[in-house]
Amino acid sequence: MPRLSEVIAALENLWPAERAESWDAVGTVVGDPGQEVTRVLFAVDPVQEIVDEAVKLGADLLVTHHPLYLRGTTTVAASTFKGRVVHTLIKNDIALHVAHTNADTADPGVSDALAGALDLRVVRPLVPDATDPEGRRGLGRVCELDHPLTVRELAARAAARLPATAQGIRVAGDPEATVRTVAVSGGSGDSLFDHVRAAGVDAFLTADLRHHPASEAVAQSPLALLDAAHWATEWPWCELAASQLDEISDRHGWGLRVHVSKTVTDPWTAHEASTAHPSPTTTLPASASSAPSDSAGAPN
Repeated sequence: MPRLSEVIAALENLWPAERAESWDAVGTVVGDPGQEVTRVLFAVDPVQEIVDEAVKLGADLLVTHHPLYLRGTTTVAASTFKGRVVHTLIKNDIALHVAHTNADTADPGVSDALAGALDLRVVRPLVPDATDPEGRRGLGRVCELDHPLTVRELAARAAARLPATAQGIRVAGDPEATVRTVAVSGGSGDSLFDHVRAAGVDAFLTADLRHHPASEAVAQSPLALLDAAHWATEWPWCELAASQLDEISDRHGWGLRVHVSKTVTDPWTAHEASTAHPSPTTTLPASASSAPSDSAGAPN
Protein backbone atom coordinates (compact mmCIF):
# COMPACT_ATOMS: atom_id res chain seq x y z
CA MET A 1 0.00 0.00 0.00
CA PRO A 2 1.28 3.50 -0.79
CA ARG A 3 2.01 6.07 1.88
CA LEU A 4 0.01 9.29 1.97
CA SER A 5 3.09 11.20 0.84
CA GLU A 6 3.25 9.08 -2.34
CA VAL A 7 -0.43 9.59 -3.17
CA ILE A 8 -0.19 13.32 -2.48
CA ALA A 9 2.85 13.56 -4.77
CA ALA A 10 0.78 11.98 -7.54
CA LEU A 11 -2.09 14.40 -6.92
CA GLU A 12 0.28 17.37 -6.87
CA ASN A 13 1.57 16.24 -10.24
CA LEU A 14 -1.98 16.43 -11.59
CA TRP A 15 -2.77 19.74 -9.90
CA PRO A 16 0.42 21.57 -8.85
CA ALA A 17 -0.21 23.89 -5.91
CA GLU A 18 1.79 26.66 -7.57
CA ARG A 19 -0.86 26.90 -10.28
CA ALA A 20 -3.54 27.88 -7.77
CA GLU A 21 -4.62 31.51 -7.50
CA SER A 22 -2.72 33.56 -4.91
CA TRP A 23 -5.84 33.90 -2.73
CA ASP A 24 -6.56 30.18 -2.76
CA ALA A 25 -5.87 27.57 -0.06
CA VAL A 26 -4.98 24.23 -1.64
CA GLY A 27 -2.94 21.21 -0.64
CA THR A 28 -3.01 18.87 2.33
CA VAL A 29 -4.99 20.18 5.29
CA VAL A 30 -4.89 17.13 7.57
CA GLY A 31 -2.86 13.93 7.42
CA ASP A 32 0.29 12.07 8.43
CA PRO A 33 2.62 11.71 5.41
CA GLY A 34 3.66 8.25 6.61
CA GLN A 35 0.20 6.74 6.96
CA GLU A 36 -0.90 4.05 4.52
CA VAL A 37 -3.68 4.78 2.04
CA THR A 38 -5.99 2.06 0.78
CA ARG A 39 -9.26 3.88 0.08
CA VAL A 40 -9.88 7.40 -1.27
CA LEU A 41 -13.10 9.44 -1.47
CA PHE A 42 -13.58 12.40 -3.83
CA ALA A 43 -16.19 15.10 -3.13
CA VAL A 44 -16.84 18.78 -3.84
CA ASP A 45 -17.27 20.08 -0.28
CA PRO A 46 -15.35 19.22 2.93
CA VAL A 47 -18.48 19.41 5.08
CA GLN A 48 -19.40 17.19 8.03
CA GLU A 49 -21.80 15.08 5.97
CA ILE A 50 -18.99 14.17 3.58
CA VAL A 51 -16.51 13.51 6.38
CA ASP A 52 -19.02 11.20 8.06
CA GLU A 53 -19.39 9.40 4.73
CA ALA A 54 -15.59 8.99 4.57
CA VAL A 55 -15.61 7.51 8.07
CA LYS A 56 -18.39 5.06 7.18
CA LEU A 57 -16.60 4.11 3.97
CA GLY A 58 -13.32 3.48 5.78
CA ALA A 59 -11.46 6.00 3.65
CA ASP A 60 -7.91 7.00 4.51
CA LEU A 61 -7.93 10.08 2.27
CA LEU A 62 -10.63 12.59 1.36
CA VAL A 63 -9.96 14.78 -1.67
CA THR A 64 -12.24 17.79 -2.12
CA HIS A 65 -12.48 20.60 -4.63
CA HIS A 66 -13.44 23.31 -2.16
CA PRO A 67 -11.04 24.35 0.60
CA LEU A 68 -11.93 23.83 4.26
CA TYR A 69 -10.21 27.04 5.43
CA LEU A 70 -10.06 29.54 2.59
CA ARG A 71 -9.36 32.60 4.72
CA GLY A 72 -7.43 31.03 7.57
CA THR A 73 -8.51 30.52 11.16
CA THR A 74 -7.35 30.92 14.73
CA THR A 75 -9.12 27.85 16.10
CA VAL A 76 -9.99 24.27 15.24
CA ALA A 77 -12.16 23.83 18.32
CA ALA A 78 -14.81 21.16 17.83
CA SER A 79 -17.40 23.70 18.93
CA THR A 80 -17.09 25.25 15.44
CA PHE A 81 -18.43 23.32 12.46
CA LYS A 82 -15.09 23.41 10.62
CA GLY A 83 -13.24 22.47 13.79
CA ARG A 84 -15.55 19.50 14.16
CA VAL A 85 -14.59 18.43 10.64
CA VAL A 86 -10.90 18.57 11.59
CA HIS A 87 -11.49 16.60 14.81
CA THR A 88 -13.46 13.91 12.98
CA LEU A 89 -10.77 13.55 10.33
CA ILE A 90 -7.91 13.27 12.82
CA LYS A 91 -9.74 10.90 15.18
CA ASN A 92 -10.40 8.55 12.26
CA ASP A 93 -6.96 8.84 10.61
CA ILE A 94 -8.42 10.41 7.47
CA ALA A 95 -6.29 12.85 5.51
CA LEU A 96 -7.81 15.82 3.65
CA HIS A 97 -6.34 17.19 0.43
CA VAL A 98 -7.75 20.13 -1.56
CA ALA A 99 -7.44 20.85 -5.29
CA HIS A 100 -9.33 24.05 -6.13
CA THR A 101 -8.24 26.66 -8.67
CA ASN A 102 -5.26 24.48 -9.59
CA ALA A 103 -7.84 21.87 -10.69
CA ASP A 104 -9.94 24.54 -12.44
CA THR A 105 -7.14 25.39 -14.87
CA ALA A 106 -5.66 21.89 -15.22
CA ASP A 107 -5.60 19.87 -18.43
CA PRO A 108 -7.95 18.13 -18.02
CA GLY A 109 -9.70 20.14 -15.36
CA VAL A 110 -13.05 21.09 -13.88
CA SER A 111 -14.45 22.67 -17.04
CA ASP A 112 -13.33 19.73 -19.20
CA ALA A 113 -15.35 17.45 -16.92
CA LEU A 114 -18.34 19.79 -17.19
CA ALA A 115 -18.07 19.85 -20.99
CA GLY A 116 -17.77 16.07 -21.04
CA ALA A 117 -20.92 15.66 -18.96
CA LEU A 118 -22.80 17.66 -21.60
CA ASP A 119 -21.20 15.90 -24.61
CA LEU A 120 -19.53 19.12 -25.76
CA ARG A 121 -16.33 19.09 -27.80
CA VAL A 122 -13.65 21.22 -26.16
CA VAL A 123 -11.94 23.58 -28.61
CA ARG A 124 -9.70 25.65 -26.33
CA PRO A 125 -9.50 27.30 -22.90
CA LEU A 126 -11.71 30.33 -22.40
CA VAL A 127 -8.93 32.13 -20.51
CA PRO A 128 -5.63 30.49 -21.54
CA ASP A 129 -2.85 29.99 -19.02
CA ALA A 130 0.03 32.10 -20.33
CA THR A 131 2.54 29.66 -18.83
CA ASP A 132 1.27 26.74 -20.95
CA PRO A 133 3.07 26.66 -24.32
CA GLU A 134 0.62 24.07 -25.64
CA GLY A 135 -2.37 26.33 -24.94
CA ARG A 136 -4.42 23.59 -23.25
CA ARG A 137 -4.55 24.80 -19.65
CA GLY A 138 -6.63 27.71 -18.48
CA LEU A 139 -9.91 28.80 -16.96
CA GLY A 140 -13.17 27.69 -18.59
CA ARG A 141 -13.52 26.05 -21.99
CA VAL A 142 -14.84 27.09 -25.39
CA CYS A 143 -16.82 24.19 -26.85
CA GLU A 144 -18.80 23.09 -29.88
CA LEU A 145 -21.98 21.01 -29.99
CA ASP A 146 -22.17 17.88 -32.14
CA HIS A 147 -25.25 19.42 -33.78
CA PRO A 148 -27.13 22.72 -33.25
CA LEU A 149 -29.62 22.95 -30.40
CA THR A 150 -31.96 25.64 -29.24
CA VAL A 151 -31.17 27.31 -25.94
CA ARG A 152 -34.15 25.47 -24.46
CA GLU A 153 -32.82 22.12 -25.70
CA LEU A 154 -29.34 22.83 -24.35
CA ALA A 155 -30.83 23.75 -20.97
CA ALA A 156 -32.82 20.50 -20.99
CA ARG A 157 -29.63 18.56 -21.76
CA ALA A 158 -27.84 20.27 -18.86
CA ALA A 159 -30.75 19.55 -16.53
CA ALA A 160 -30.70 15.88 -17.55
CA ARG A 161 -26.92 15.37 -17.48
CA LEU A 162 -25.85 17.34 -14.39
CA PRO A 163 -26.70 16.14 -10.88
CA ALA A 164 -30.20 17.16 -9.81
CA THR A 165 -30.43 20.19 -7.54
CA ALA A 166 -33.25 22.38 -6.25
CA GLN A 167 -32.20 25.19 -8.58
CA GLY A 168 -32.11 23.25 -11.82
CA ILE A 169 -31.04 25.38 -14.81
CA ARG A 170 -31.97 29.06 -15.15
CA VAL A 171 -31.94 30.60 -18.63
CA ALA A 172 -31.48 34.18 -19.80
CA GLY A 173 -32.03 35.07 -23.45
CA ASP A 174 -34.22 33.75 -26.23
CA PRO A 175 -35.06 30.09 -25.44
CA GLU A 176 -35.54 29.36 -29.17
CA ALA A 177 -32.21 30.85 -30.31
CA THR A 178 -29.83 28.43 -32.02
CA VAL A 179 -26.68 27.35 -30.21
CA ARG A 180 -23.63 25.95 -31.98
CA THR A 181 -20.84 27.10 -29.66
CA VAL A 182 -20.81 27.24 -25.86
CA ALA A 183 -18.43 28.54 -23.22
CA VAL A 184 -18.48 26.61 -19.96
CA SER A 185 -16.94 27.31 -16.59
CA GLY A 186 -17.45 25.18 -13.51
CA GLY A 187 -18.31 27.22 -10.43
CA SER A 188 -18.87 30.98 -10.30
CA GLY A 189 -18.42 32.42 -13.79
CA ASP A 190 -19.80 35.93 -14.03
CA SER A 191 -16.32 37.46 -13.81
CA LEU A 192 -15.62 35.93 -17.23
CA PHE A 193 -18.16 37.80 -19.34
CA ASP A 194 -15.54 39.86 -21.20
CA HIS A 195 -13.76 36.66 -22.22
CA VAL A 196 -17.05 35.01 -23.19
CA ARG A 197 -18.01 37.94 -25.42
CA ALA A 198 -14.54 37.94 -26.99
CA ALA A 199 -14.92 34.22 -27.74
CA GLY A 200 -18.04 34.96 -29.81
CA VAL A 201 -19.98 31.95 -28.52
CA ASP A 202 -23.74 31.57 -28.67
CA ALA A 203 -24.20 30.56 -25.01
CA PHE A 204 -22.43 30.51 -21.65
CA LEU A 205 -23.07 27.80 -19.07
CA THR A 206 -21.76 28.39 -15.56
CA ALA A 207 -23.04 28.98 -12.00
CA ASP A 208 -23.75 31.74 -9.47
CA LEU A 209 -24.72 34.36 -12.05
CA ARG A 210 -25.69 37.62 -10.36
CA HIS A 211 -28.45 39.98 -11.46
CA HIS A 212 -26.42 42.94 -12.71
CA PRO A 213 -23.65 41.11 -14.61
CA ALA A 214 -26.24 38.82 -16.22
CA SER A 215 -28.51 41.73 -17.13
CA GLU A 216 -25.63 43.65 -18.69
CA ALA A 217 -24.43 40.57 -20.58
CA VAL A 218 -27.74 39.92 -22.33
CA ALA A 219 -28.26 43.63 -22.99
CA GLN A 220 -24.94 43.88 -24.85
CA SER A 221 -25.35 40.84 -27.12
CA PRO A 222 -27.65 37.94 -28.04
CA LEU A 223 -25.58 35.70 -25.76
CA ALA A 224 -27.73 33.12 -23.95
CA LEU A 225 -26.95 32.35 -20.31
CA LEU A 226 -27.48 29.03 -18.57
CA ASP A 227 -27.05 29.23 -14.81
CA ALA A 228 -26.70 25.91 -12.98
CA ALA A 229 -26.04 25.19 -9.31
CA HIS A 230 -22.42 25.74 -8.28
CA TRP A 231 -22.09 22.25 -6.80
CA ALA A 232 -23.61 20.59 -9.87
CA THR A 233 -21.16 22.22 -12.30
CA GLU A 234 -18.16 21.02 -10.28
CA TRP A 235 -19.29 17.52 -9.29
CA PRO A 236 -18.36 15.95 -12.68
CA TRP A 237 -14.72 16.80 -11.85
CA CYS A 238 -14.87 14.32 -8.96
CA GLU A 239 -15.49 11.49 -11.41
CA LEU A 240 -12.72 12.73 -13.70
CA ALA A 241 -10.27 13.08 -10.81
CA ALA A 242 -11.16 9.65 -9.46
CA SER A 243 -10.50 8.08 -12.86
CA GLN A 244 -7.13 9.85 -13.02
CA LEU A 245 -6.13 8.47 -9.61
CA ASP A 246 -7.40 5.01 -10.61
CA GLU A 247 -5.07 5.08 -13.61
CA ILE A 248 -2.12 6.15 -11.45
CA SER A 249 -2.92 3.43 -8.92
CA ASP A 250 -3.01 0.77 -11.65
CA ARG A 251 0.26 2.00 -13.12
CA HIS A 252 2.03 1.84 -9.76
CA GLY A 253 0.32 -1.35 -8.61
CA TRP A 254 -1.12 0.37 -5.54
CA GLY A 255 -4.52 -1.30 -5.64
CA LEU A 256 -6.30 1.79 -4.31
CA ARG A 257 -10.06 1.69 -3.96
CA VAL A 258 -11.27 5.05 -5.26
CA HIS A 259 -14.81 6.33 -4.70
CA VAL A 260 -16.87 9.40 -5.64
CA SER A 261 -19.39 10.76 -3.17
CA LYS A 262 -22.89 11.06 -4.59
CA THR A 263 -24.08 13.01 -1.56
CA VAL A 264 -25.66 16.30 -2.68
CA THR A 265 -24.01 19.10 -0.71
CA ASP A 266 -25.57 21.94 -2.67
CA PRO A 267 -26.93 24.21 0.11
CA TRP A 268 -30.28 24.84 -1.60
CA THR A 269 -32.82 22.15 -0.77
CA ALA A 270 -36.13 23.21 -2.35
CA HIS A 271 -37.51 25.32 -5.20
CA GLU A 272 -40.95 26.80 -5.83
CA ALA A 273 -41.73 28.33 -9.22
CA SER A 274 -43.02 31.91 -9.03
CA THR A 275 -46.69 32.32 -9.93
CA ALA A 276 -47.49 35.94 -9.03
CA HIS A 277 -47.14 38.66 -11.64
CA PRO A 278 -46.73 42.43 -11.11
CA SER A 279 -49.98 44.40 -11.32
CA PRO A 280 -50.17 46.81 -14.29
CA THR A 281 -50.92 49.61 -11.83
CA THR A 282 -49.36 50.19 -8.45
CA THR A 283 -51.75 50.58 -5.52
CA LEU A 284 -50.44 52.09 -2.31
CA PRO A 285 -51.26 50.32 0.93
CA ALA A 286 -54.21 51.88 2.78
CA SER A 287 -51.98 53.25 5.52
CA ALA A 288 -49.81 55.01 2.97
CA SER A 289 -52.63 56.29 0.73
CA SER A 290 -54.51 57.78 3.70
CA ALA A 291 -51.47 59.49 5.22
CA PRO A 292 -51.45 63.32 5.09
CA SER A 293 -49.17 64.97 2.57
CA ASP A 294 -46.05 66.81 3.70
CA SER A 295 -47.68 70.21 3.11
CA ALA A 296 -50.84 69.29 4.99
CA GLY A 297 -48.97 67.97 7.97
CA ALA A 298 -46.19 70.57 8.15
CA PRO A 299 -46.35 73.28 10.82
CA ASN A 300 -46.85 76.89 9.68
